[in-house]
Amino acid sequence: MSSNSEPNGDPWDKETKRKFENKSKSEFFDPCQEAAARSIRCLNRNAGDRAMCTDYFEAYRACKKEWTNKRKKEGGGFFNS
Repeated sequence: MSSNSEPNGDPWDKETKRKFENKSKSEFFDPCQEAAARSIRCLNRNAGDRAMCTDYFEAYRACKKEWTNKRKKEGGGFFNS
């Protein structure tokens, strides 16, 4: 599962923003889904040993933090329409 936002490391690029803004209100959209999937695959590969997957967890947290910060800067809170 590849993501358009991965090569440049920006979870909130123009394409991701377009997808997010055009989804239905009830549809879930996470631009960091690929990072989340990698961390889960790591856990599965390592029999649930979280210590083996810290890099994946940190990458997911960094992605979510960057995405959240960009949304805040744009005034795009979760309850704004």
